Amino acid sequence: MPLTDSYGRAIRDLRISITDRCNYRCVYCRTGNNGAQFAELPLADYLRMARVFVSLGITKIRLTGGEPLLRPGIMDLVRSLAALRTPEGKAPELAITTNGHLLAEMVEPLKLAGLNRVTVSMDAVEPERFARITRVKGSYSAVLEGLRAACRAGLGPVKVNCVLLRGFNEDQVEAFGRFACEEKVAVRFIEFMPLEEGRIWSPEVVVPLPEILERMARFAPFHEIAHEPSSTSRRYRFNDERGEFGVIAPVTLPFCGACSRIRLTSDGKIRTCLFSLREHDLHTAIRSVLPDEELVRIIEYAVAHKEERHHIGEPGFVQPGRTMVHIGG
Repeated sequence: MPLTDSYGRAIRDLRISITDRCNYRCVYCRTGNNGAQFAELPLADYLRMARVFVSLGITKIRLTGGEPLLRPGIMDLVRSLAALRTPEGKAPELAITTNGHLLAEMVEPLKLAGLNRVTVSMDAVEPERFARITRVKGSYSAVLEGLRAACRAGLGPVKVNCVLLRGFNEDQVEAFGRFACEEKVAVRFIEFMPLEEGRIWSPEVVVPLPEILERMARFAPFHEIAHEPSSTSRRYRFNDERGEFGVIAPVTLPFCGACSRIRLTSDGKIRTCLFSLREHDLHTAIRSVLPDEELVRIIEYAVAHKEERHHIGEPGFVQPGRTMVHIGG
């Protein structure tokens, strides 16, 4: 029986941040002044925690950061994760979310190690604007090369995540529609959440789902297609079948009721929601040389206390102490 929280939601998806570092300083995410704030663990410790999670029914593992491709030994970690088996004897699905800057040269080794899917973060499809966002010269060409390499390697469907902010990049929606068709990738627009270092979030900055759809309709007609109940994304396909896009709308259309996710931070803390105000320390049990049974107890307790929903935009909402880059997407 899979891990199930007190609201009856089966927990199948584990996201593991393997580094707090990033080689980009995206203006909506980082202030530009702070680097890594939390520890990186030995890769063997992430593997042990993942093994216990998989033994409890986790079927999907996504490696995140920071920027996970910065972490030495990632190939060995992917290879070891691919060797894990669920109680039904199946290998977990392995994915990675990356800014793509280092992806081109690492795609083939990652695939050989057992990686199944890649998601690339891109917030503009104009080279100069992209460089202004990332604050890294030449970043657009590097990311585009990595994305194309992932497509050629068959690590798909390759997804492209674009965080939209009003007055910042909402005019990129139509351009991303064209990009999805030309590059044969699935673009997903994400409503801006209050998880940035600069604390600039306000409801007025959010570009909501209806507006995104209205803008995309200027590019081409489309229709909604089916999505899994636990999926974070509403999916759409262009009527001429050339491409697909999605919208992740945690602010205006929360999907908390079907959430199947749990997170491990780079320093080994369990977070049951991006907006959790408490964490569950799993790594201390490893440092204390406690048996797997104790890790199971901590995981089951955390899942049992998973929040029913977030409270973005409600009176009294409190932003979590960690920002997105320090939680792990």
